[in-house]
Amino acid sequence: MKKVIIVGAGGIGRATALIILADEAFDAEIWLGDRSEAALQSSLDWINASGIPADGKVKTFVMPDEGMSEAMKEIFQQGDIVLDCLPGSLAPRIAQMAKSFKLHYANLTEYVKETEEITHIARDADTAFLLQTGLAPGYINVLGHYLFQKFCRTYGVERAHLLSMKVGALTRHAPPPHFYGFTWSPIGVATEYVRDAIVLENGEIKEIAALSGITSIMIDGVWYESNYTSGGAADLPYALKGKVDNLHYKTLRYPGHYQWVKNILNSAPYKVDRIQYLNEQMLKTIPSYEEDVVIIYSEVQGHDRHGHLRALNKSLRIEPTYIGKQYLKAIQATTASALVEAAWMLLTQQPRGLILQSQIDPEQFLTGRFVTRFYGTVIDSE
Repeated sequence: MKKVIIVGAGGIGRATALIILADEAFDAEIWLGDRSEAALQSSLDWINASGIPADGKVKTFVMPDEGMSEAMKEIFQQGDIVLDCLPGSLAPRIAQMAKSFKLHYANLTEYVKETEEITHIARDADTAFLLQTGLAPGYINVLGHYLFQKFCRTYGVERAHLLSMKVGALTRHAPPPHFYGFTWSPIGVATEYVRDAIVLENGEIKEIAALSGITSIMIDGVWYESNYTSGGAADLPYALKGKVDNLHYKTLRYPGHYQWVKNILNSAPYKVDRIQYLNEQMLKTIPSYEEDVVIIYSEVQGHDRHGHLRALNKSLRIEPTYIGKQYLKAIQATTASALVEAAWMLLTQQPRGLILQSQIDPEQFLTGRFVTRFYGTVIDSE
């Protein structure tokens, strides 16, 4: 029986635990940690109410704001892997703990600076560190990489002009003036709207301002706006430099939302923390919703070996679902299932060292037992 430590008892952490429990092949004892006892009890009650047999396999522990308690040290000494569902700002702290106790580690964060810190932590680790393995970054990068590889095989080439990746975690309805509703962390939304995005532009890696490239796109007959946001491209700009001329990640929103956000940011007082300011202003106006949908789109364009312009694309619409009696929002199911797929890969293959999104075998991941359950099948016969 594997011992899985999940830190962060919010919506993604509890969904991760439930997905593991619901899979007969994933024989695991789960330790769920958080600094809030109330959050831990709420998550434990939620898991137990699912109807999925737990048989005492889920236990909880309280995390101190700094350092480690003796109880926490004992748990980490027994663990096999840490799944980090805490805010991205805390990721380096948890990664260092995983390294110290020689545990595998996987996280979700789109935060670029913190990911760079963990990259240094993981370089001489005895176990594997798989970074940014949620939805975006995460699944969308593996899908985009797969489409690039398929494009090259199909058209007999070694490079492409464009790799575009887009994801929207959206509500079904989006009233004015903001045309948006929260389905995940508000501070995460504010952060990706303010920090710079990394792209490939005409073959060169560039950092560009978030929200500086709004475009419209129709996906399955519905109009959306997309714009640059931070972190969603993971390491693909570096991995595919020289193979793709232009590569970017953009977040999908309903038309009108990005103009509303820009108006808020333009009203920010001089020298204020723009992330905190935007977060506060959004929380005053934008409600959170339980009923959501995740839209995924990726496209590769380029010329085939005869010089003809070609394109390959894939779109997905993910609806909420149930595990047992518990309702999982689309953002919970997509994010948590990608994290569990990563955990399964680390525990069954026992790799070592740093693993970035470009280093994941796309076909193996996209046909994995957990992602196919929630994302469906995206790999067609060639």
